Amino acid sequence: MSARTVAEPVFVGLGANLADPEQQVGQAIAELADIEHTQVVSVSSLYRSAPVGYTGQPHFINAAVELRTALSPRELLETLHAIESRHGRTRSFRNAPRTLDLDLLLYASTTIDEPGLTLPHPRMHERAFVLLPIAEIAPHTLVPGHGSVAQLLTQVDQQGVERLARERCAMQKPGGMEKPDVA
Repeated sequence: MSARTVAEPVFVGLGANLADPEQQVGQAIAELADIEHTQVVSVSSLYRSAPVGYTGQPHFINAAVELRTALSPRELLETLHAIESRHGRTRSFRNAPRTLDLDLLLYASTTIDEPGLTLPHPRMHERAFVLLPIAEIAPHTLVPGHGSVAQLLTQVDQQGVERLARERCAMQKPGGMEKPDVA
């Protein structure tokens, strides 16, 4: 655990298109709430989107979660990868079908370009399946170097992304999922 004491605002994108994707995403949201020194602040509705890149696969279920965390970006990314692994995620090729994909999209206003970690997440500003869920829960969020989520959404094709329900994901508890160990 890092020496951080301030909880940073973070956005995580979730996606799945194998092994009951809605259940995979819902379970992952519950697991995000169990991360030490982290609080789930807000959860978007679920969205269905067509695959990008490799199109010979099922549609994806996507969502976004706003967190507050005292973990460093690298610590959080490693934790997200561990959750993906528990869900059977394999990385056979770029844009392959997956049981679960957890992308660290934004970590406050931090910009990082290191091996294995780029913030903000590359291409998030071009993808409706990322922007729409964030716009639902935090439309004024700024994507460093690109502008606000609401503004970016006006510049991208909606790409056939469909909101599945008016309700937020069933895994979210009213008032957020507070954890007492958040600094």
